[in-house]
Amino acid sequence: MIVPLRGNTTGLLEQLQTLRRQGQIPLVGDERWPQDQWDAVRAITASAEPPAGAAWATLTSGSSGSPRIVLRTARSWSASFATIGELLRAGPDDAVLLPAPPAASMTLFSLAHALDGGPRPVFGRGDWSTATCLHGTPQALRAVLDAGPPPLLRTALVGGSHVGDALRKRAEAAGIELVAYYGAAELSFVATDSGDGLRAFPGVELSIRNTELWVRSPFTALGYLGPDGPLRRDGEWATVGDRAELVDNRIRLLGRADDAILSASATIVPEEVEAVLRSLPGIRDAIVFGLPQGRIGALVAAILELDESPSPTLTTAEQLRTATTEQLAPAHRPRRWFTGAIPRTDSGKPARAEAMRRALNGEADRLVV
Repeated sequence: MIVPLRGNTTGLLEQLQTLRRQGQIPLVGDERWPQDQWDAVRAITASAEPPAGAAWATLTSGSSGSPRIVLRTARSWSASFATIGELLRAGPDDAVLLPAPPAASMTLFSLAHALDGGPRPVFGRGDWSTATCLHGTPQALRAVLDAGPPPLLRTALVGGSHVGDALRKRAEAAGIELVAYYGAAELSFVATDSGDGLRAFPGVELSIRNTELWVRSPFTALGYLGPDGPLRRDGEWATVGDRAELVDNRIRLLGRADDAILSASATIVPEEVEAVLRSLPGIRDAIVFGLPQGRIGALVAAILELDESPSPTLTTAEQLRTATTEQLAPAHRPRRWFTGAIPRTDSGKPARAEAMRRALNGEADRLVV
């Protein structure tokens, strides 16, 4: 039986432990949800029968779309606990800082790890002073660094979106060893990067089929409860539709096929444009998306999150225009520019669909370039 929990962090670990001992399947929601969202989740859990072996239920919406319930076995997470402990250099005497809410699959993973002898959780709203490691998104790590990192913090496991060189250098300057990873709620850990590129996570096999990344892994989820999502299978292999290249045993991610922007006769991969924009001085982060534009399909658009530090910045439209002209092909240059905070999911991942909505509704600051 699936048991929805409100996601209040007080006593949550004990609740999870009790439910698991009873053979129940916890589903942690977000206490900030409106009642109709809770009603929808409870309706799905009450009407659907979970498959045999299901032990954990997580919620995911990726960078767009409605939340989906992902079901997985206990083993699909516990099989990676030893490796994660080594990456974090942490055990039961340590404390892991979890900035994302418990409804986020990365946080629930860490709670499951804590119940199995991993570091004890320290939630984002609590006292960080005892935290020796962190598991969260790049945005969360950046916020921790901005606030002044906890004195004992020595390692950070960071996933959910791109980790740039600037963030890695900031972490290293603060004495924090940063390990980035690529994964998905349906696949769990797929690859890690300690600074020299993404390599397959121990126990995971990788295959590229027509630019689509497939994995054979003991960490893959069982599937969905209720509406289906992007997870597809071919025997022991699985994919969520992410595109990638495999060069010298390192993964270069190209984004999901459904994120691609079709503009006139060109196909633009947002992640490739974002990587260039992030490399420009003064741009902390960027998100690229398509704005519907009649017959040509879409216009390439971008929201820039500007760096607030005193370092040199791209302060004028002319500077930005010159830099992108030099580094981007004409079809890949954004035609609509905006500035402001990048919209993110509750767990801190960039939300491309929300970025488009804000741009269309005039809720983002327009920048004329």
